[in-house]
Amino acid sequence: MKFLDKAKIYIKAGDGGNGAASFRHEKYIEFGGPNGGDGGRGGDVVFVAVPNVNTLIDYRFKTKFVAQRGQNGMGKMRTGYSGETLYLPVPTGTVILSENEEIEYADLNQDGMEYLAVRGGNGGWGNLHFKSPTNRAPRQANDGLPGEERTVVLRLKLIADIGLVGFPNAGKSTLLSAVTSAHPKIANYPFTTTNPQLGVMYAHEHEYIMVDLPGLIEGAHIGVGLGDRFLGHAERTKLILHVIDGSENDWGARYKAIRHEMDSYGGNLIHKPEIVVINKIDTLDEEELYERLSAFEKSFGRKKKPEIVTISAAGHIGIEKLIVHIEKMFMNM
Repeated sequence: MKFLDKAKIYIKAGDGGNGAASFRHEKYIEFGGPNGGDGGRGGDVVFVAVPNVNTLIDYRFKTKFVAQRGQNGMGKMRTGYSGETLYLPVPTGTVILSENEEIEYADLNQDGMEYLAVRGGNGGWGNLHFKSPTNRAPRQANDGLPGEERTVVLRLKLIADIGLVGFPNAGKSTLLSAVTSAHPKIANYPFTTTNPQLGVMYAHEHEYIMVDLPGLIEGAHIGVGLGDRFLGHAERTKLILHVIDGSENDWGARYKAIRHEMDSYGGNLIHKPEIVVINKIDTLDEEELYERLSAFEKSFGRKKKPEIVTISAAGHIGIEKLIVHIEKMFMNM
């Protein structure tokens, strides 16, 4: 199934049914009065969060959704049926935004959460409501009110326990495939991962949902490269695995560049628990690894340095050690 994390759709609630203007026409009953019934209420449009779905692909081609109209009122004081509520399922983690994306209407971050997006119009009054001592045979009836309508933007922010972040080609996809049963696209060129990839890591009877997020570059928080689409997904994660390519020379500069993008984006990303994963250590000899690791640790100065784990995802070196660190982090949350 194709991944789609953003969609713009038009929604309209049902219009209310019209009231009826009718009169009693029964044999042997003189001066039959008004008996027009009211129109039914229009149906609402409600978004509902559903589990086990991680894409908005259903809203890629169909972008207009209209709820059922209320039935018109009828004679013999019969009220029209109300229109049925239109339920629109979205993945858990979907945010409902205004058309210009400046207003957040709802954040459906739990299974089963609902958001009443637009209300159906009320049904019109039948002529029975207009009977009075001075108007015994009113011929007027109200039309139903129109249902509310608006254009909204759906933005999916994946809900996962662990998010993999880092520059393109740092080895995040390889790491995901090493610790889960996921099979992401892996190749030796930047932006192999153009959509978030999910996998489940099993460790000592615990399950952790891990997401490999598209690689960042400088300026991502303002939309450069794959931009803030990545950073939005990172908001939901509980733990960040910051993957650095160990074959690069200056680990500190790479680390600070990604941290700057996370801090600039906001969303409390910079304060999430973090493990720095130095990948591809099998490309270095022991002396090179020691020198670069020492320089990286010194780059933090007096600041508290994060947990640092060295691995080779491709060579399956240090994976068990990394899993132990992940479990310890979750135990301390």
